[in-house]
Amino acid sequence: MNLQTKAEPLDSRSLEHPALPPVQTIFLAAGITAAILLSIATFTIADANLLIQLWIGLLLGYTLFHARFGFTSAFRRLMSVGNGEGLRAHMLMLAVASSLFAPILAYGASFYGHDPTGFVSPVGTSLLVGAFIFGIGMQLGGGCASGTLYSVGGGRSSMFITLFGFIAGSVIGAAHFDFWMNETPTLPAISLATDTGLGYGGAWLLQLVIFAGIIFLTYYIQRKKNPPKMALVPSAQGMKRIFRGSWPLLIAGVVLAVLNAVTLLVRGQPWGITSAFALWGSKAAQFIGIDVASWGYWSGERAQELNQSVFLDSTSVMNFGIMAGAFIAAAAGGVFVLKKIPPKVMIASLIGGIMMGYGARLAFGCNIGAYFSGVASFSLHGWVWAVMALAGTYVALYLRPLFGLSIPKPTDSSC
Repeated sequence: MNLQTKAEPLDSRSLEHPALPPVQTIFLAAGITAAILLSIATFTIADANLLIQLWIGLLLGYTLFHARFGFTSAFRRLMSVGNGEGLRAHMLMLAVASSLFAPILAYGASFYGHDPTGFVSPVGTSLLVGAFIFGIGMQLGGGCASGTLYSVGGGRSSMFITLFGFIAGSVIGAAHFDFWMNETPTLPAISLATDTGLGYGGAWLLQLVIFAGIIFLTYYIQRKKNPPKMALVPSAQGMKRIFRGSWPLLIAGVVLAVLNAVTLLVRGQPWGITSAFALWGSKAAQFIGIDVASWGYWSGERAQELNQSVFLDSTSVMNFGIMAGAFIAAAAGGVFVLKKIPPKVMIASLIGGIMMGYGARLAFGCNIGAYFSGVASFSLHGWVWAVMALAGTYVALYLRPLFGLSIPKPTDSSC
């Protein structure tokens, strides 16, 4: 199968943003009301710190939707047609995040009350298998972890099925967690800053060199394959663009990096998503009589999470904020529309979601917790995750047609 799309001349849509439809006032009011109610519930059940994390989640969701900031699509465009625009935005985001994380982690600056810790996880069989499965799953499911949340908030119908599968797969992964941790080969967690003698300054410089090298490589690939540019999505013009329409990918990458650093300061850990899916699904399984408390995954510090409100779980609270923020952005842009889902897409969404949920448990996170926050935390596992997820993406390009999903064109703006 030929995965390359022939370059075509740019049409008028590639030269200027199409106009946006009117603001969906009722939906916008509902989104703002939901954000207020979530704020009241979070502050009442938890505390001001978690309330701030909810608001960070709102800003993350708002940013993700406005830029249609893709992890899935960035990998897919690079592997299918050689378009590296999305991956270059990733490198800028990671460079800014690493620059902000380094002093925070080195000097222990935090509003959390404890020394902040990055996401540094082991490199082993579970990581290799989990990230590879996740890479396939996000291409079948139509979005990554962050993409699933902001697409649900933005009204993309198929992503509700992906989210259901994501939660189910996370529960299965939690059930199998002990096997992958104890019965398969693994290396200890390796920090490029603290386990190599480089220190945070040296690790920061090393990663900047790697980011620059990857950016150069994407330009080289583009010159070889000559893909057409991404088409622009509907947007307002001027200052109104802040509130309605698309944001440039590079600006969104910087905003996401800053918000992740603020998350590290506020809660003492970087941004993550999928541990909440395991919690939600395990609570549901426990409710119907499954003894999830006996699983190794829910031993130790995690045990109490099963018996307390999800509003006391910071990842859950931020996820709620992401979905609400994306809903507000979609309503402000007038683009919240639920559509009928073709049967094959439903199946692909479910399978993709299950694979992502399972893969994320094995790989110590997703495109956010393992890749974005892992690399920004100077963890080797973040880089390994990216390589294996790219490999899974390549395999998925051959699987997508089985579900009626076309080989993507570089004009695809979905996550």
